[in-house]
Amino acid sequence: MAWMGGLLTEGNGGGRGNRLDRGRRGGQRGGMPIPTLYLDTSAIGGYFDAEWMRGTRELWRLMELGIYRFVTSTVTLEEIIPAPERVRELFDASFPAEAILPATDETDRLALAYLRQGILPEKCLADAQHVAICTVAGLEYLVSWNFKHLVNAERKKGFNGINLLHGYRNVSIVSPWEFIYDDRNQTT
Repeated sequence: MAWMGGLLTEGNGGGRGNRLDRGRRGGQRGGMPIPTLYLDTSAIGGYFDAEWMRGTRELWRLMELGIYRFVTSTVTLEEIIPAPERVRELFDASFPAEAILPATDETDRLALAYLRQGILPEKCLADAQHVAICTVAGLEYLVSWNFKHLVNAERKKGFNGINLLHGYRNVSIVSPWEFIYDDRNQTT
């Protein structure tokens, strides 16, 4: 185990750079590891969006109860800069420096592979980077409200096909609803 940027990592992942242990680091709750969720920009902005507010705020409540741990990336940090002040404040309050994963040469290569294979149009580089950063970090879940480019059955198959070709595991790209209605998360 190594300590990198505030995150526990497992070795070098077979020569693929340091990875989180499949999204299961970040403490224990009742003897079980706390799942780590990668949130993209839409999942954060949904906190204040009328259409996505209920689901997003419920996910935050579950994080505050210690059921989930949130991470994001420097890509999200860059996308948040022009957002309304309240979104930036939520970001700052929710993501300490150690919960912000960096883009690397490795993640950039994987993101470009998604684009080269036509999984996403070239104009969607940031979306490809979100998936690549989550994948290379070894996280199991990427949470998003972006149904056009990320939470989309055909694109998920494409991302995971490229991941397998490059020696990575599948990543589950899901909306917050998939965590909110999990019976294990019922606290009342």
